[in-house]
Amino acid sequence: MGNPKLTFNGAARGVTGSCFRLQTDGGDILIDCGLFQGPKTEKELNYRPFPFAARKIAAVILSHAHIDHSGLLPKLVRDGFSGPIHATAATADLCGVMLPDSAHIQEFEVEHLNRRNAERRLAPVEPIYTAADARACIALFRPQPYDVWFPVVPGVQARLWNAGHLLGSASIELEVVQDGQACRLLFSADIGPDYKLMHPDPEGPQGVDYLICESTYGDTDRTDATPERRRALLRDEVRAAMHPDGVLLIPSFAVERAQELISDLGRLMAEGELPRIPIHVDSPMATAATKVFAKHAAALEGGPQFLAGLQSHSLHFTETVEQSMALDRLHGFHIVIAASGMCEAGRIRHRLKNWLWRDTATVLLVGFQAVGTLGRILQDGATSVRIQGQDFAVRARIRSIDLYSGHADGPELADWIRARLPLTHQLFLVHGEAAAMAALAARLPGVVAAQDVLIPDLDAAYELTARGALQLPQARAPRIEPERVARMDWHNDVSRLMLDINDALAAVPDEKSRGVLIRRLRGALNPAPQP
Repeated sequence: MGNPKLTFNGAARGVTGSCFRLQTDGGDILIDCGLFQGPKTEKELNYRPFPFAARKIAAVILSHAHIDHSGLLPKLVRDGFSGPIHATAATADLCGVMLPDSAHIQEFEVEHLNRRNAERRLAPVEPIYTAADARACIALFRPQPYDVWFPVVPGVQARLWNAGHLLGSASIELEVVQDGQACRLLFSADIGPDYKLMHPDPEGPQGVDYLICESTYGDTDRTDATPERRRALLRDEVRAAMHPDGVLLIPSFAVERAQELISDLGRLMAEGELPRIPIHVDSPMATAATKVFAKHAAALEGGPQFLAGLQSHSLHFTETVEQSMALDRLHGFHIVIAASGMCEAGRIRHRLKNWLWRDTATVLLVGFQAVGTLGRILQDGATSVRIQGQDFAVRARIRSIDLYSGHADGPELADWIRARLPLTHQLFLVHGEAAAMAALAARLPGVVAAQDVLIPDLDAAYELTARGALQLPQARAPRIEPERVARMDWHNDVSRLMLDINDALAAVPDEKSRGVLIRRLRGALNPAPQP
């Protein structure tokens, strides 16, 4: 075959869908296989065929359990993959919770979508994968320790380094030996910040040939990013949200973010910084993940604090659908932590439908919100939104705390890259939006030469030679044009148009004027034929 080839099948000029394919003489390897999130144009990729044959993938190495890195693994198995999935033991345990939950959400939401499609005489759709696919996927996991080389395919070995991002998260080092020449690659995956509650600082080797680094917060420079500052911000937001008949809704990733919030809220209440407030964790996956975190508490820097938070009498976990629905009937101020963190699926959407239009509610966003997600639309100041085909005014306070992010900021990423030197060849920037990648690249003069910083397009492929990376011509048209990745799409425009039409009709003073407006809109949809 010659030189190894690296193809960027996800998280290229965008944040989600992490998937990197390494073709070697010993077999093809995937680094991650994640779900696309955000605009529907990108989410539709989850339903389309992979840009490679799943049965030809010899092995997968998974960096961590977050759905944008692991969420398409069951589909890979459904489509014919049967090799090992290498990951840390904690990642395997978390995927045992997250992937079945992801399958359940997809089956549930597709069922509801098909009901609406039937009413509109549209064809039914199938879920991306099922619970059976998720179970088959989990059986392929092969736990690996940190800091120990293990064989992947003939001629390729790998080593995992603690990435400090999530329980079990890893940066992935690969050594490929072909024709007597060795090539070393390092995939950062998601790098944690210095102030993480539960994890040590990220690690990694020095002196690789190619470095593939995330850039999610490459344009961000957090100041005063300390655990004390994080808890103080949370305390102040809770105090500001308190209303006798109100709620604080926290859309949260069920894995790690929910556990960090449990720890910090429990500590604030125990120290008298906050009164005893009922906290409801409205996510079966968060409940199950919390048990995994408790199992691995000894490996967490904040393990004792986390276990103490679990003992709080204010903490409640909802399990059944009936218990979740009962939250809408609660009286008195309370806090609800519910998945998903970007408000894209799960129970948080039901809580938002009940509270978003009330000025007694506060929505606190505590993680990255990708372009096109409901969370990002709220964060950007929308006054009305559509949720599952219904229109809702946004009267709730929308607030954000950036210090719960699991990602390193720009200076921390630049420091992490500097610590990996010397770099023989190129640095690829991935897992970031355009502004973040450009800002991180601008931080690197004197660290990596500008001509050696590459920003690949989705599905771009490179031959990794002894003299550097050579971009290969694409064999097929791109699944998404580069300028459309991580951008609001026509689906978002249609939702905004429907909301604007409703607002315009509501503002018309009488039936006659309303009828005129409707006729004008119909005329725009059915323009007169040109002579």
